[in-house]
Amino acid sequence: GNLLLLLVLLLNKELRSDTLGLTLSFSLSDLALGLSAIPFSAYNSLSQPVRHSSEADVCQGGGFIFLLLQTASLHSLAWATIYKFTEICFALSFHSIWTAGRSRAVLIAVWLFCLANATMPLLGFGSYAYSESRFLCCPSFTPENRYFVLLWMGAGIVAPILTMCSLYGYIVYVARKQARRGTFMCNELHCFYVPANNYLRSSIVMVTTSCLLVCWLPYISVCLYETLSGQQSPSVTAALSSWLVLTSAALNPWITCMTQ
Repeated sequence: GNLLLLLVLLLNKELRSDTLGLTLSFSLSDLALGLSAIPFSAYNSLSQPVRHSSEADVCQGGGFIFLLLQTASLHSLAWATIYKFTEICFALSFHSIWTAGRSRAVLIAVWLFCLANATMPLLGFGSYAYSESRFLCCPSFTPENRYFVLLWMGAGIVAPILTMCSLYGYIVYVARKQARRGTFMCNELHCFYVPANNYLRSSIVMVTTSCLLVCWLPYISVCLYETLSGQQSPSVTAALSSWLVLTSAALNPWITCMTQ
């Protein structure tokens, strides 16, 4: 799915926009997340290693990449949503608000923020450890690391999810309001009437996109429970919540194609 989206965007100049960098960012992040996390987790779940050293460079690097790509994908997707929201709700001033230079600045800021978050455990603020229930090296969700986990969850995960849900909710409201009467759309050649069912179809896609974010809620709940209580969640619950996050990375390119 991610490769297909990348090929479509790179081979069709008409589909490119100022958010091409953001789209490439979350597509490559999702692709790299799947290719790096799933084989490692599958190997560990099948081989059942007796002991896995959390201090090993491989584990520390795996945890760094896992957190970096998770955060980068989510924030890139959130900023692409902000772009879409601005295009729909501020159409007259859109080109002055969202320029190519600002788009590049946002992309650089997103990756600097994600790199800073992923580097903190390597510098002693938080830590990476092997999770036997997830079969992955990831942030250590323990009371000792609660400040890092709360910071990362709040700024890196919850904030972009709430932003996307809020903006998509308003986009659905605008689409449903517009659907009651239809409208005329114009290009350089002529104007044509857009029937109401086109807007209703768009709102359904937006609702589907918002529902995709539900994939993150079990992961957030499990991580916060383990961090604040100091107890391990059931193995099935931890594994399922991580699987849902990876599933969202697999669904993102198809949802993106549907909303264009």
